Amino acid sequence: MSVLRFPVLACSLLLVACSFFSAPCRAQDLDFPDYRNKKDNFSRIQDKMMRADIASFALAGVDESIGKAQLKTVPLKEYGPAFMKFEGPDVRGELIQVTIRTGTFDPAKHKLMVVDKHLLRIDGHPYYGGNYGETPKTTIESVIVVVGKDTVPVPREAYSDLYDPKFSFREGGANRTRNGVYLSADKNSHLVYIYMLNVENGGSEFTWVIQNRQYLRRVVDFGMLPK
Repeated sequence: MSVLRFPVLACSLLLVACSFFSAPCRAQDLDFPDYRNKKDNFSRIQDKMMRADIASFALAGVDESIGKAQLKTVPLKEYGPAFMKFEGPDVRGELIQVTIRTGTFDPAKHKLMVVDKHLLRIDGHPYYGGNYGETPKTTIESVIVVVGKDTVPVPREAYSDLYDPKFSFREGGANRTRNGVYLSADKNSHLVYIYMLNVENGGSEFTWVIQNRQYLRRVVDFGMLPK
């Protein structure tokens, strides 16, 4: 297995943002209906501390990231074609393990709403990630979080409509990742952020928020970048 390297993430995301945001358009222009809603967008976060934390690593919050220090991260332990595992101490010194697994999207197992050759809904719901309007290739099968000896249940609805996640990319002859598990700057908040970024097809990023060994919410942004 080749080593998966982390770029200096704050700088890396800023460079990505600058290179894309210099274009005149920051979002996808679609010539067909877009059923994706924005209720989970970064712009809808009301909690100031959570918003500041996520702005430090998320592309959707790059405008608010100036002057913010990068959060501490949980180290990447191992990865493969269909999984990525992070493991290390949290702010209380307890071991935290996060494993994300992916699968292959099988159109035959889903009800697809297709209009003029554009895929608009999967199983009656809008979907996120990948290239909206086209059939996804991969799914998120599970997000498993263990803190100490306790497993934190992450409900399937937190990821079942998220598709085509990316674990790594090639840069400078090495495999790298933009994903990470972040620990809040406020140690008393016990907030953990699980983050995935795909800059392809207009960009999509997913963040699952864990607090006090419980799943709290997700943050989903899409179409931040021109295609």
